[in-house]
Amino acid sequence: MKFTAVYEPAAEGGYVAWLEEMPGVQTQGETLAEAKENLLDAFQLSLDYLREKARKVESPQSVRETFELAAL
Repeated sequence: MKFTAVYEPAAEGGYVAWLEEMPGVQTQGETLAEAKENLLDAFQLSLDYLREKARKVESPQSVRETFELAAL
């Protein structure tokens, strides 16, 4: 699966970055390379948070498995 990363120059310098398909996954960096690295970190932190949140509300009868999306 692919996402669309947006990198926009910030008025104060550096870049702000976000993923179009995932509201809330956003970050910044002094350079484009740093913004890209930070966006990957923000994405991973978001996934970790959502997984932990989901596990708190699962029932004992839940079935868990890896789900992979092929290219659309």
